[in-house]
Amino acid sequence: MNWTDFLAQQGVRNGFLDFGDPDGELASARSDTVLIPLTDLGLIRVSGEEAAGFLHNLLTNDVNGLAENGARRSGMCNAKGRLLASFTMWRDDGGLLLALSADLLPQVLKKLSMYVLRSKVKLSDESEKTVLLGLSGPRSRAALAGLAGWGETAPAATLTLKRFGQGQGIDLGGDRHLLAVSAIEAPTVWQQLTQLARPAGLAAWHWLEIAAGTPRVTAATQEEFVPQMVNFELVGGVSFNKGCYPGQEIVARTQYLGKIKRRMYRARIEGALPSPGAPLFAPETGDQACGNIVLGAPSPQGGFEALAVVQSSCHATGDVHLDSPDGPRLSFLPLPYQAELAPIESPDAAGRTDGTAKIG
Repeated sequence: MNWTDFLAQQGVRNGFLDFGDPDGELASARSDTVLIPLTDLGLIRVSGEEAAGFLHNLLTNDVNGLAENGARRSGMCNAKGRLLASFTMWRDDGGLLLALSADLLPQVLKKLSMYVLRSKVKLSDESEKTVLLGLSGPRSRAALAGLAGWGETAPAATLTLKRFGQGQGIDLGGDRHLLAVSAIEAPTVWQQLTQLARPAGLAAWHWLEIAAGTPRVTAATQEEFVPQMVNFELVGGVSFNKGCYPGQEIVARTQYLGKIKRRMYRARIEGALPSPGAPLFAPETGDQACGNIVLGAPSPQGGFEALAVVQSSCHATGDVHLDSPDGPRLSFLPLPYQAELAPIESPDAAGRTDGTAKIG
């Protein structure tokens, strides 16, 4: 039985969004422990003796320095510094695995293949062989301890990797874990974990991502954002000490010499579910969009929540609307790293804070 058929037997519905009780699953995601099949993520394997160096030259984060028991967030940019994809990456069997939005995987795999040339690197889609699961909540560590080979304790630090009999587990922080499990073993792992965790759909995981302030680039938002617009440097997705990569000059200039006008915020929205890429408007910008939705999900408190990239001046006034100037109004909520969230306004080489290196 394949993974999709197995999940159907478990009661998943609505395109993997829920298991029949969306409100109850959201409530459990907020206060209890949930297990979620991450079917909207795909997995790329990069193998070969030059795999790390190959990715190090293409991604926003340090790949060469990635430890065997570590994981990192990273991104791939175009020449203008706009994100083509965002990843969670870790080492596996002499290569590296990149988890990304499934709707981008074919395009990103093709893009990566264009850079291989004579490099000793092999690229493959690992999505059929490996299942990705999200586990979150106060009993998640106890649930993981029951897996074969896991041991008594779960990873203690954020973005640490632990290997066990059927795959790998990554501590994402805040009692959230990403599991990469052999597709053959996935039903067994699922049944073991659901002894302490409630099955839930993608809507619950998307809300958990929003609450954590973790951005995800999808097909709808590809090439929309410089990394700092989605707070990528605040969640550990950018290294400013590594060598060049496509778009690196723009990303570095934004950090050190520029003034970024847009940042990512968490917001509550009444009405319809906000879709990735949906435009946002404010009185200051009139009919011109002042930002876009990154990710939206139903909220355990009713209504919807979203991660939204918004012009910082518009966020300051608090008068931002979805889809049209008179659309549903956003109510802004705090992010876990709120204290670090501020516009980048370092002076340029001439000492001006409104200089030429503006990224909007």
